Amino acid sequence: MILLLLNLGLLCLLLKLTSFLIKKLSKNKFSKFANLNDEKNPYFTVGFLHPFCNSGGGGERVLWSAIKALQDAYPNCICVVYTGDKVDSPDEFIKKANDRFNIQLSPTRTQFVYLKFRFLVLDKYYPVFTLLGQSLGSMLLGVEAFLKFIPDVYFETTGYAFTYPLFHYLANVAVCCYTHYPTISTDMLENVSRQVSTYNNRRLISQSQILTKAKMIYYKIFANIYSYCGRCSDCVMVNSSWTKGHINNLWSLAYRTQVVYPPCDVKKFDAIFNNEKHDKNFYISSVAQFRPEKNHQLQIRALGKFLQKLNELNTPKEEIEKVRLLLIGSCRDQDDQNRVDNLRALARELNIEDKVDFKLNFSFDNLLINLAESAVGIHSMIDEHFGIGVVECMAAGTVMLSHNSAGPKMDIVVPYKGEKTGFLAEDADGYAECLLQIYQMSHKKRNQIREAAREHVQKFSQEKFNENFLDAFNNFCYTKFIFNAEKRD
Repeated sequence: MILLLLNLGLLCLLLKLTSFLIKKLSKNKFSKFANLNDEKNPYFTVGFLHPFCNSGGGGERVLWSAIKALQDAYPNCICVVYTGDKVDSPDEFIKKANDRFNIQLSPTRTQFVYLKFRFLVLDKYYPVFTLLGQSLGSMLLGVEAFLKFIPDVYFETTGYAFTYPLFHYLANVAVCCYTHYPTISTDMLENVSRQVSTYNNRRLISQSQILTKAKMIYYKIFANIYSYCGRCSDCVMVNSSWTKGHINNLWSLAYRTQVVYPPCDVKKFDAIFNNEKHDKNFYISSVAQFRPEKNHQLQIRALGKFLQKLNELNTPKEEIEKVRLLLIGSCRDQDDQNRVDNLRALARELNIEDKVDFKLNFSFDNLLINLAESAVGIHSMIDEHFGIGVVECMAAGTVMLSHNSAGPKMDIVVPYKGEKTGFLAEDADGYAECLLQIYQMSHKKRNQIREAAREHVQKFSQEKFNENFLDAFNNFCYTKFIFNAEKRD
């Protein structure tokens, strides 16, 4: 026993020594890119763990927006991105951020550290115990990041909480995170406990008492480890009230957790609003990737029930001809294509295949054209943590119909100045009833909802993100760990 304790003590000492040496080597690694004469804002580095930084999605918009905000606020801040993406030149990342999001980063103060073991966080390597496998894989990826560079502030933006203890205890640096959704939540535990079959609780498990109990034990153990790792954070930013509630429940860090809504390019969508075009037909647009959790089947079933209601009301055929469901989304791989094929089959089964249009891998310009001609925006994911697609549809001027849960329910499709901003529903019957209400509304009433919604979603703009992000960073990180720190040589 004494020998074991000695070995553990030596291991801890070795790790601390390694950390000390890496910090020394890291200290002036990027100093040539900073203005070291600025005494008011001493040179410091913020390391962002974002292994897939070249993807071009909502998570990447948050990453580049955060870096831009820090560079504008602190002239001596150098942002270092840990990434597994291999490109010919780091300038490609900066160019893509500008082209895709119109975010102009400082080429000298945006640096990259390349990680070789990114494959360890891919879910395809963990067909069972996926959460645990990916989390342990992220820890090993975090070790690689730790060994290559230790920043003054470690900022995690992709949900890899198992990396926090490495930088908190061994590197002894400030740990910040922007959490899009909890890796595990009480909702997931409830679904398993109630034996509900969902995209992350297979029918094989949900129909077995023994497997359900085993999965509950696994989830509870994982939740405890996840909670421990999360409590290593010094600054926690979350993307919605729903996420905040779950993170507070798991991590118990309410006093240093702040909602910072993700930046949405509402100006671009706001610019296409044309109240005459929207109601020329009754197009219902869905903007979402073809992933299982997006629940496109619900939209198709709701359309079928809605069309049935129109027929029962003896709606003229020429008016029914104006109704269409536009499923706009990207197909990333064969799995996505298989899901699209299944959705086509469902539309044929319901006899409405001529009413459902699949708009696959659409360009951004074509997306804007379709939204400008749509009367309704529809979104059906259960427990969508935020819902950027919902915000974009509202900014574009569609009357929004979303699922009555999580981000859309708590933050987005909420009354604004006493006016309705959209509709919420939970099942195909509820969606169909809401579609009928919108269909029967006057043009004037629809526009009242649209105007209230478009004004309301300005709170999710790029400018608001910058303001709220810097407020959280200043309060929980900069003033405590940077401003009073010893200046660099």
